[in-house]
Amino acid sequence: MSLSSKPSASVTPSAPPAEGEAPAGWRSWHRPLLLAAAVMVPAAVVSAVGLLVDDRVLLDAPIWLKPFKFSLSFAAFCLTLAWMVSFVPRRRRLVWWAGTVVGAGSVIEIVIISGQAARGRRSHFNYATPLDETLYNVMGGTVILLWLATLTLAVLLVRARLADRASAWAMRCGIVLALAGTAVGFLMDRPAPGQKMGVTDVVGAHSIGVPDGGPGMALTGWSTAGGDLRVPHFFGMHALQLLPLLVLLLGLLAPRFARLADDRLRLRLVLVAAGAYAAVFALILWQALRGQALLDPDGTTLAAAGLILAATAAGALAALRSGPREPAS
Repeated sequence: MSLSSKPSASVTPSAPPAEGEAPAGWRSWHRPLLLAAAVMVPAAVVSAVGLLVDDRVLLDAPIWLKPFKFSLSFAAFCLTLAWMVSFVPRRRRLVWWAGTVVGAGSVIEIVIISGQAARGRRSHFNYATPLDETLYNVMGGTVILLWLATLTLAVLLVRARLADRASAWAMRCGIVLALAGTAVGFLMDRPAPGQKMGVTDVVGAHSIGVPDGGPGMALTGWSTAGGDLRVPHFFGMHALQLLPLLVLLLGLLAPRFARLADDRLRLRLVLVAAGAYAAVFALILWQALRGQALLDPDGTTLAAAGLILAATAAGALAALRSGPREPAS
């Protein structure tokens, strides 16, 4: 198995690859997930147009910024999962259903988020009217189903025996970290200080220590005044793309650096990167929960970041030293 699958006429979506074999190109990818990713393209276009022509603002951010960001994130998530599950040769019916739940859930989420933006309403934590409450509850139930379906795919992917170990562990670690990142969203449902179900119109928040809205980073909107759970949420979710991209990068560098052609060395480097990614995820989650803005770390946060950096460098150096030596020229 490798990140670049070679097409083969003998393998079709109805006849999955044997254990350890590469699937037959993009035609073997999960079709409902591909369709969900395709739906996100016009959703992103509509949101981009909205950013240009609609000057409404909600919580100090352009009202179409949230659906634009979510559509891009869902597109990347569904597209990556569609590719990953093509490497799972067994339990194809379960894979199909779990992937379909993820794809359908993603479409439901983006439809509600975009619809609420068009109405000028909050999509998250909104209990102001019966309609707002119903839509948010639908989103909440959909997210739970989406997370459980992704967990099912993660278990199947972890159990699959794949030929290229570096690629296999990049996908396994990526999907586990993505699950952890997605689960951070459940922390946002907790009532913030001063909020009470049935009394206030808004119950839940992504900011810690400060109200939602207020000063934020460009593009992302992450709070620059307090903690923001969207930071670890985003960072964890996109391990799904970044760790496999590392394997792709190592493969591209292999012709230039012969040592990277060794499967064992690539595996060690991927495991070091996955460990570092998990440590940074834990650090920025801890930072957010302490009400600390990402760009305003205290001494404790900086010290922890320094330890992670040192451990990562030591791990990478140990991996390189234990790998095969390049022949002398």
